[in-house]
Amino acid sequence: MKTTLYGIPNCDTVKKARAWLAAHNQDVDFHDFKKQGLERPTVAAWLERLDWEVLVNRKGTTWRKLPEERRAAVIDKASALALMLEMPSVIKRPVLARADTLSVGFSEQRYVDLLGRQAQP
Repeated sequence: MKTTLYGIPNCDTVKKARAWLAAHNQDVDFHDFKKQGLERPTVAAWLERLDWEVLVNRKGTTWRKLPEERRAAVIDKASALALMLEMPSVIKRPVLARADTLSVGFSEQRYVDLLGRQAQP
């Protein structure tokens, strides 16, 4: 079963997730969405499974640096999709995608729950 971790390599939370996955012998493809970009169908599929407010990181530097009128314009799935495609670093990281599972952020317990018995160190 293919598992992909989306994020940027210099993000501390992504680093923690990658280290945990490696320590637990998880075969995970890493997708650096700053360098590799993100395709509209990928982000649109995320938005079908998760609320846009879960995916848009309103606490991050990218969001805080946006002009107030731009932040105020993000009011629904469509406007969030446009922003995430334009500025992928506004997405809360990491995004772990595996089959029907999509997880945002990193928590050891959540990863154990998602990956099951395979997640043994």
